[in-house]
Amino acid sequence: MFYKRVLEYGFLWLIGGILYYSFEMIFRGFSHWSMFVLGGICMVFFAWQGRSEHFSKPLWMQVLRCTIFVTACEFITGLIVNKWLNLAVWDYSDQPFHLFGQICLPFAVIFSGLCAAGILLDGYLLHWIFKEEKPAFRVL
Repeated sequence: MFYKRVLEYGFLWLIGGILYYSFEMIFRGFSHWSMFVLGGICMVFFAWQGRSEHFSKPLWMQVLRCTIFVTACEFITGLIVNKWLNLAVWDYSDQPFHLFGQICLPFAVIFSGLCAAGILLDGYLLHWIFKEEKPAFRVL
């Protein structure tokens, strides 16, 4: 059971890293290895939070929870990568409602859509590949 969970979460981490890194490459033209790591961590969180309640909470509630998690992780990663290490991976200083240029409201909204897609993908990947229970998503 333990090894199966490690395999599942490792697989989801890899998928999340690949998807987020690819998303940035397509829409920004560049990315950074830290975004691969962060994308993987977020994908694992999506699965963990959904699985902990058998994906029974309304999707909007899961998306809200995951958006807060993703935004907090992006803020922490930004402080480390951009401010402490001075790698200048991103800067939202020109965006409205930003916090130290590391997070901003417009991208939090974009991340909410990515969170919804990630939650759905996690639930079905766990079911199709690892034979976990089939998620019963509901919007409200």
